[in-house]
Amino acid sequence: MYIKQIDAYQIFDSRGQPTLETVVTLDDGTHGVGMVPSGASTGQFEALEMRDGDLSRFKGQSVFKAIEHVKGELQQALIGKSVQKQSDIDSQMCALDGTDNKSRLGANAILSVSLAVADARAKALKLPLYKSLAPQGSGTLLPLPEIQLVGGGAHAQWRTDIQDFLIIVNGATTYQDTLEVTFNIYRTAEALLKERGLLAGAADEGGFWPTFDNHQAIFEFVVEAITTAGYEPGKEVSISLDIAASDLYRDGLYHLPLDGKSYTSEQFLQLMLDWCETYPVLSIEDPFADTDFDMWRRFTEQVGDRIQVIGDDLFTTNIARIKQGIDQNLANSVLIKLNQIGTVTETLEAIAITQQAGWLPVVSARSGETEDAFISHLAVATDAGQLKVGSFTRSERMVKWNEVVRIAQQLGESARFEGGTIYAKLSKTSSVV
Repeated sequence: MYIKQIDAYQIFDSRGQPTLETVVTLDDGTHGVGMVPSGASTGQFEALEMRDGDLSRFKGQSVFKAIEHVKGELQQALIGKSVQKQSDIDSQMCALDGTDNKSRLGANAILSVSLAVADARAKALKLPLYKSLAPQGSGTLLPLPEIQLVGGGAHAQWRTDIQDFLIIVNGATTYQDTLEVTFNIYRTAEALLKERGLLAGAADEGGFWPTFDNHQAIFEFVVEAITTAGYEPGKEVSISLDIAASDLYRDGLYHLPLDGKSYTSEQFLQLMLDWCETYPVLSIEDPFADTDFDMWRRFTEQVGDRIQVIGDDLFTTNIARIKQGIDQNLANSVLIKLNQIGTVTETLEAIAITQQAGWLPVVSARSGETEDAFISHLAVATDAGQLKVGSFTRSERMVKWNEVVRIAQQLGESARFEGGTIYAKLSKTSSVV
């Protein structure tokens, strides 16, 4: 159970961008592996992803400095430490870095070790990862998927301004049902686009990437795909939006070039309310910029009892920012991304604080993913109830959905699935930490 060696090397994410993989070897020969994802649309408050900036190598995107930190300072500090104490190891790495945003050693360096330690611990204990991660009394709830149908924004070269149009199979009674319904809708959408000569390429996360005249046309397409596949919008399948509004906000205005319009904060608030009223929207992520607190608060006050309002760039899985959001009633849900904060321990704490407030955590992947399925185990381990990993294609996405299938098989009759009933908690959301 004690760390004997830590190694790291450069691998590549789903976009072909460099990232790092770390291997922690224990004294009994057990190996734990950690692979770090990377985002395209990154919030300004995220922990620092260290890249080399040497334009002569991988156009500045290599991660050799982070690898040196893993094989150097971090390995030197952690040799002989027990992986039984994940929180101690993570705390020691944060203290060694000494900055608020892990900018000295790199959040990607620290996270790679943290993930590998968690993996090594599970293997040493001969436990599935979700069981070794699970706080006492949790670890049996299968997550409700949130799956991208149309990609846009920074994930799709700004073909659309809104970053993601997703579906949630909120009427499903089993996890397997969500996958079947998703399959049917995804293939129906594909057929509709093919018929119209619009099927061309996929976004970073696997969603379709057609050209639309405006955002209204995208909404209508998503609803058409749902109904043509044989499902009732709103009742059986609903729409989830990732606005990524911080990317749209500049000079005091929100800009939607696809629609040829710009909006003040007040006008954008009304647009968000109109969309939620007009279309079967059940969840909306980052509807406002990460500094536009008043709009967040007012929007949540008006729709938060029936619509999930998720903070991503607003919170960046940062515990202090989540607590601030809870105190000020800015949202009712938190997107959870390991690499935004940089350690497994801090991620678990962020989920716990979110749940203690009566809010809903949504465990999420990044646009640059790996073949690792850690977040599937994280979602089940914490009874998070929701998982967002991109679309229903590409192996770096499907490995996450498939891993939940495997976990369900292992859990057997003890596996639970709340599905869309999880949103009933929204009407009971507390603003007290």
